[in-house]
Amino acid sequence: MSISVLILTLNEELNLPDCLDAVSWSDDIVVLDSGSTDRTVEIAKAAGARVYHRVQDNEHAQRTYGLRQIEFRHLWVYMPDADEITPPDLRDEMLAIAADPGRPEVMFRVRFKNIFMGRWIRHSSLYPTWVVRLVRPDKISFERQINLQCVADGLEGRLQNHFYHYSFNKGLNAWYEKHNRYSWFEAQESLKSLRRGRLKLADIFSGRAELRRRALKELSFRLPFRPALRFLYMYLVRGGFLDGGAGYLYCRLLTAYEYMIVVKMMEIRRREQGLRV
Repeated sequence: MSISVLILTLNEELNLPDCLDAVSWSDDIVVLDSGSTDRTVEIAKAAGARVYHRVQDNEHAQRTYGLRQIEFRHLWVYMPDADEITPPDLRDEMLAIAADPGRPEVMFRVRFKNIFMGRWIRHSSLYPTWVVRLVRPDKISFERQINLQCVADGLEGRLQNHFYHYSFNKGLNAWYEKHNRYSWFEAQESLKSLRRGRLKLADIFSGRAELRRRALKELSFRLPFRPALRFLYMYLVRGGFLDGGAGYLYCRLLTAYEYMIVVKMMEIRRREQGLRV
């Protein structure tokens, strides 16, 4: 048994060829495009992918549409982003899972190696971060509009191998444009969290990395000087300085992203009060 592949795209002509080449072992590759104006769709069709089109309103709706409205040939669906490369060892591990009908899991998390300035920035990127990539589409759902949280209707597992993430491959201008959009959604989610008032402090000490990461994020919404604290945590506490110059630059970039979120939270609050920004 093989695995279907779902890739969401928007102007990914620089990243898509390598991503598609790394999943060419699948006989069912689907690209869900949200209005690319470059050669993304042409590249996908040339590689034999089935191409669907949908204007993206947010990541939650787009990914839900991809998994619910598109019919896949196989029970399992692998969901790499266009800037991710799937190495052979991860491929083989996933295919072995798909070939075993007795597996009780309905989704799997996987770690990744974030590549910046030609090197793996292990410490600055808060490795290991576990993200969902292999799923049974009928057994999962999503929460949040951005940086989705995946909820499984059943057991979840963890893959032992990694994929490679080239999030800066399209350049810093593209990175800033993307995170400018993301920061608006993050600001909205941050305010929702504050208004709910729920904070599971015990999860900070959980043995599961994804729960610790989520709890620390929730805690950060409630702290003053949030951008500066994030830099100190990433660069000093988590050892970003061990990644050299690339680590310093990466930590500064994520600090800028955090600052965008904080400022946009202020903007949302003022607009809710009928005040000008």
